[in-house]
Amino acid sequence: MTSTSPDRPGAIHARPVQHPWRWVALAVIAVVAGMIVSSFVTNERWNFPFAFEIMQQSPVVEGLWKGTIFGTIGAMVLGIGLGVVLAVMRLSANPVLRGVAFVYTWFFRAIPRYVLLVLLGTGLGFLYPGFDIGVPFGQQIAGAVGLESDLTFFTLDYNSISSTIWVGILGLGLSEAAYMAEIARAGILSVDRGQAEAAQALGMPPGKTMRRIVLPQAMRVIVPPTGNETIAMVKDTSLLAAVPVIVELFYQSYQFGQRTFQIMPGIVAATIWYLIVCSILMVGQSWLERYFGRGFGVVPTRTQQKLAEIEADH
Repeated sequence: MTSTSPDRPGAIHARPVQHPWRWVALAVIAVVAGMIVSSFVTNERWNFPFAFEIMQQSPVVEGLWKGTIFGTIGAMVLGIGLGVVLAVMRLSANPVLRGVAFVYTWFFRAIPRYVLLVLLGTGLGFLYPGFDIGVPFGQQIAGAVGLESDLTFFTLDYNSISSTIWVGILGLGLSEAAYMAEIARAGILSVDRGQAEAAQALGMPPGKTMRRIVLPQAMRVIVPPTGNETIAMVKDTSLLAAVPVIVELFYQSYQFGQRTFQIMPGIVAATIWYLIVCSILMVGQSWLERYFGRGFGVVPTRTQQKLAEIEADH
């Protein structure tokens, strides 16, 4: 028989809170999911067998590797590298560097990527068929001093490369750098200033402090939005047709659909490939988040909680 004292109440017979609306929501979701699956199975216009055939075609696979995957890697490498530099410039004590970084992020965040790709692919080639690399106003200076040369080192034929994947990577990378600059700046600001001050007190130069102390700690904040930007870049490679770059996943799969008068299977083929690539990237992002988030927000184990309670009692 269990005895109770006035300061210790008896056993509490609690009843769990009922949640009937959860079952209602579950039933609604099940009905909607069943309708969607039924639509996929019964509607022959989806034509999934032909969509799987389109996915395996050589031009589509080539567009996947050269346009989507290579384009994403190139644009993100350029965007992340330039973005970190711009973030450091934004946080610099030099007002000129801060101003240049601010103007860059203002301009490229305001210009839609499709418009930027059209400008780089067709507009820039119309305005400047060839870029003269040399001394500014070289022709006028050479004429004034009587030189035969116009002080031009070499001329770049822009029209010869305006429709290549490199221009597409350049456009996407320049645009991405503006967003990555803000992400990197937020990550750097999340690190306690005392970390950098302690490193500098030990004689570590500012550049090495940023590389070895600040950025590794800022990665915990930088990685999640960077993963989202990478996944978004996979989808934004479908805009490369504006350059125009035709060796690209969506363009090639859509062209198969148009040539065979089966447009939906072509779109479905591209959609499935996007789902596969983005799912792999999501797994990689999750691993990186766990790797760089070690030691932050760790829930104490039951043993640690018991030890903490014993220490509190004593």
